[in-house]
Amino acid sequence: MSRRTIWTTCAIVPVGLLAAALAGPGLAQTPGAFAGKTVTMYIGFGPGGGYDMWARVVAAHIGKHLPGNPAVTPENLPGGGSYRAAGFIYNVAPKDGTAIALISRDAALGPLTGAPGAQFDATKFSYLGTPAIETNVCIAYHTAAVKTAHDLTEKELFVGDNGPGTGTHSYPLALNDILGMKFKLVGGYPSSANVLLAMERGEVQGICESLDSINIHRPDWIPGGTVSVLFQGGTKPNPELKNVPFVVDLAQKREDKQAIEFLYAGQGIGRPFIAPPGLPPERRKMLRDAFDATMKDPEFIAEAKLRKLTVDPEDGEHLEVLIKKTYATPKPIIDRIAKLIR
Repeated sequence: MSRRTIWTTCAIVPVGLLAAALAGPGLAQTPGAFAGKTVTMYIGFGPGGGYDMWARVVAAHIGKHLPGNPAVTPENLPGGGSYRAAGFIYNVAPKDGTAIALISRDAALGPLTGAPGAQFDATKFSYLGTPAIETNVCIAYHTAAVKTAHDLTEKELFVGDNGPGTGTHSYPLALNDILGMKFKLVGGYPSSANVLLAMERGEVQGICESLDSINIHRPDWIPGGTVSVLFQGGTKPNPELKNVPFVVDLAQKREDKQAIEFLYAGQGIGRPFIAPPGLPPERRKMLRDAFDATMKDPEFIAEAKLRKLTVDPEDGEHLEVLIKKTYATPKPIIDRIAKLIR
């Protein structure tokens, strides 16, 4: 939202009244809409993971692009693979733009598949945008017997699980049935960072997680051979992962390919920043404009680069369309995946 500075030496008409008159009805409060307020950025996961890092980097810069330059305070609200944060934003948070959140890319599909903790309608959120589109990889630690996707059809791999609504939970469960893989889930980890530590301690042998997150927290793991990348998933193959199988190509039957495409639809959603449904249109526009401006902010881009975050954003309108398209998936495919990931 552009700002207007009016210089005047006129002592008869106060500057504030002149600004209001020039701005027109309903827009007089826009320059200071968030002045003196605090915006809370709720993070659907515990500290230390990729979502936590993205949220904190965005929170550090988005405030200066909101009218009134409010402070933006990050607050972790983990639980249920970010269903708790999503439910809070949908059902409890104030609808004035002072509460926004970053939730799991797969959480938006929770209501569609009937996940018990998904107490919200994902088509009604106010989507602000995503700073990046994702690629998910399933990796195995070098001490594991599993080295390839084919090995997974013959040998078990114990993988860390961040809970329902996350790829660490949904992808292994579904692929066990669709592709005959032998993932064994080990739950109780609040973030992917905890799972990576657990891999080093020998508690688990792998994880299905964002490539971005792995490169951030263990940048030497993939190039150094500490882990094997078994396969990749997303809306399309990532050119960074040459010779790594694309999970859709591992399926032989058309219906299996369709099921996997729906399963990985969340990768196109990326790291979705959301606000409550029913926001006044002008407030939603302010938040979306601020998010878009942040994605182009040189200081934000520099900090993201410093933290090894790849900025490849999509705006809120794009996410809104994508969510609606995903919710139009044929019911038999939805029902199949829903049954597999519970």
